[in-house]
Amino acid sequence: MTSPVRVLFLCTGNSARSQMAEALLRRYGGADFEVRSAGTDPQGVHPLTLRMLEECGVATDGLRSEPLEQYTGEAFDYIITVCDRARDNCPTFPGDAERIHWGFEDPAAASGDEAARLAVFRRVYNEIAGRIRTWVETARKGRR
Repeated sequence: MTSPVRVLFLCTGNSARSQMAEALLRRYGGADFEVRSAGTDPQGVHPLTLRMLEECGVATDGLRSEPLEQYTGEAFDYIITVCDRARDNCPTFPGDAERIHWGFEDPAAASGDEAARLAVFRRVYNEIAGRIRTWVETARKGRR
């Protein structure tokens, strides 16, 4: 039996993009992936992140905003940054983790009324979901 692919998603606040990516990889990757997320400056999970995931039927159990330092001694197969600031401030991890950068707009920084902000969360969610679905197949093929 092959051990799960270990993935760490990194963002600055660990409040929206990395949380969505973590939840979506759990959904689409299942037991083939062990996934975590963290932030260089964790701010707590944004309420609209939870709302967006729940509206789309994605489990939010166990999602919490965690500091990057919590994982610096662990080995991962992939370190995926979802914002430029996290990419630029990502420390070295043990082992041969493959580093990938997926830059997404920060929905937590969206302005306007709740409907306008939720529209940004939906768009970013859809972008992340599309990237995750495509990447899962590539990562699985790479493990065979």
